Amino acid sequence: MPASIRLFRCRTDNYGVLIHDPATGATAAVDAPDAAPIRAELAAAGWRLTDILITHHHADHIAGLGQLAAETGCRVVAARADAGRIGPVTLLVADGDRVAVGTLEALVMATPGHTGGHIAFWFKDPGAVFVGDTLFSLGCGRLFEGTPAQMWASLLKLRALPDDTLVYCGHEYTLANAAFALTVEPDNPALQARAAEAERQAAAGKPTIPTTIGVEKATNPFLRADQPQLAAAIGLPGAPAVEVFAELRRRKDRF
Repeated sequence: MPASIRLFRCRTDNYGVLIHDPATGATAAVDAPDAAPIRAELAAAGWRLTDILITHHHADHIAGLGQLAAETGCRVVAARADAGRIGPVTLLVADGDRVAVGTLEALVMATPGHTGGHIAFWFKDPGAVFVGDTLFSLGCGRLFEGTPAQMWASLLKLRALPDDTLVYCGHEYTLANAAFALTVEPDNPALQARAAEAERQAAAGKPTIPTTIGVEKATNPFLRADQPQLAAAIGLPGAPAVEVFAELRRRKDRF
């Protein structure tokens, strides 16, 4: 039986995610924005929480961690680089490590930039990557602790995943990101189509994620900083990709 993934809203614009292995009953939450909606989703599915996979230390991603860990005794997995900043962690991991959730296996990918210790979890099967606040649908995270070079390298890691990889990010930001992206590449037909799709999804009360790596490669300006036409569009023809990325991030911060 294939893995099951449940996506649901937490707090104001955060997403909670559960990934369940039907072969063993193991269930992991990716981040813990708020204990109550995670409890409710577990109850609705009839699942037992066995693991929490933490992408980074920001409060809106770990606020429910202490309660859930105390109630369930679940394993808590977090980045070794974030040791001491997250709470009741039972397994510290680093880039290239592998984490089992029942029979499912996640590759840990270090993705610094938004924070210094940010990590993502890529499950080759069922073909999904949980990226926290590194990559968003049509956007990327702010650089609170890292440099443009670090974030660009992190985005390239994610961009190298198979095109059909489902991307689960930490927030519902797609419409705001689309508005900015269209100022950069207004004539990009893939971006126009994605923005229109997101408008329809939002109007119907549906989430705009997951997206896919392939869609993001075609539409997300932050993954396209090495495309000559994009560099020219922002007045940096021939500039190194990291400089183009840094300028895009500065513009988005002011948008």
